[in-house]
Amino acid sequence: MSKKINYADEPTEAQVIEDFLAPPETLAFREEGIKVTLAPSKKSVDFFKAEAGKRHTQ
Repeated sequence: MSKKINYADEPTEAQVIEDFLAPPETLAFREEGIKVTLAPSKKSVDFFKAEAGKRHTQ
């Protein structure tokens, strides 16, 4: 990228384009969430951590 860019001082013509996209709330459906509390045993947590480590994931 050693080539130098030369810009010209020419007038630019701009025009306003109407918004033609649908609003986001009509495009993406929001699912209802449910809060869950778990209390796994230490043995279960250690098992899943070991399996995640074998597969290089969280």
